[in-house]
Amino acid sequence: MQTKQDAVRVGIVGFGTVGGGAFRLLQENAGEIARRTGCPIVVSHIGARRDRDDLDTSKVKVSRDVFAVVQDPDVDIIVEVMGGTETARAVVTQAILAGKHVVTANKALLAEFGNELFALAERHGVYIAFEAAVAGGVPIIKVLREGLAANRIDALAGIINGTGNYILTEMREKGRSFAEALQEAQALGYAEADPTFDVEGIDAAHKLTILASLAFGIPLQLKKVYTEGISRLTTIDVAYAAELGYSIKHLGLARRTAEGIELRVHPTLIPRERLISHVHGVKNAVLVQSHPVGSTLYYGAGAGAGPTASAIVADLVDVVRAWREGQGGRVPHLAFQPDELYDTPVLPVEAVHTAYYLRLQANDRPGVLAEVTHLLAEQGISIEAILQKPAHAAGQVPVIIVTKVVQERAMNAALAKIEALVDIVDHVVKIRLENLDA
Repeated sequence: MQTKQDAVRVGIVGFGTVGGGAFRLLQENAGEIARRTGCPIVVSHIGARRDRDDLDTSKVKVSRDVFAVVQDPDVDIIVEVMGGTETARAVVTQAILAGKHVVTANKALLAEFGNELFALAERHGVYIAFEAAVAGGVPIIKVLREGLAANRIDALAGIINGTGNYILTEMREKGRSFAEALQEAQALGYAEADPTFDVEGIDAAHKLTILASLAFGIPLQLKKVYTEGISRLTTIDVAYAAELGYSIKHLGLARRTAEGIELRVHPTLIPRERLISHVHGVKNAVLVQSHPVGSTLYYGAGAGAGPTASAIVADLVDVVRAWREGQGGRVPHLAFQPDELYDTPVLPVEAVHTAYYLRLQANDRPGVLAEVTHLLAEQGISIEAILQKPAHAAGQVPVIIVTKVVQERAMNAALAKIEALVDIVDHVVKIRLENLDA
């Protein structure tokens, strides 16, 4: 147990934007942090591949070998912010085996290997804190693990990737194509040179895996998350959705049903009157539906040095507080007691129930729309709204249909028959629609 006079010594592994941000924040707010913990938190060792001219590390040991930080007996807590999975997994494993607590912002590591790492940490009496892994400065992990601990969580829906949200905002507000908006995001530093993880939903799937486990008390199951990106969205559909009163957001959605758990990431139409539909730019937001509280929304900056460093240092404060008190009453890693995680089935996307936006290109001929609505009716699909636009010069008519809630399996069966009609040109555009009401 730490005494009030003892400084807690931190080793930072990875010294890029996030690691540097945490280092700066620990220096700038050192006095305030010590008042909260009862002892100073100091960085004593940094593992970095290169030096940073913008930060004074002259009083800190710096190693090119990240494992030297883990093996340093003078380091009490490891902050892992290097990214990637294989080396990070080895770093965290070695830290646990050495009896060191870990703070990480690595959502990919936890989504893929969290089950084994948390179990290892439990066996060795250390803790892995990970508030910074999801939604940056929005404390959604603490909300799910502590703030809503008295509630049964029924569903959550999140805009949890700022890059994708920025692109969709540009497409809606400025009429830019996906490619143009992506190029702008890269120029501003919001998107990587290879944006696959962001625009194809992989980053959001990592985060949703963690959120769903905390919400429902299930093991981390990344491979069961249905994942669909935004790279095929067009400004046409963004504009038609707006005309119908909806915004398109790249949503991560987890829902508890009688049959199992839905885990999915995909473009989603959301009614414009919902608050989450007004989350623009690189901001994040998570809507949680629970009993008895009802719907609550958590909004803020999802990435960047400041917000992520805030979450990392908050985790450090929590770990140090527990350490000084002998670690009694510590919150379980995944909110539920480790032996109380239920292996509730995760549903395949074909079993999901949702409403749909459909856009068809049809030849301008009498009776075509009647054929389409008949094929939908055969599968028990009811129509909420139909929007028919003026015919193109080529004699084709864009038809937009909004359906009521139906199982995806039935929708896919209907679309296969609709696309086989001789007067339907090209594939039907299908985008899921969620009302997100309580």
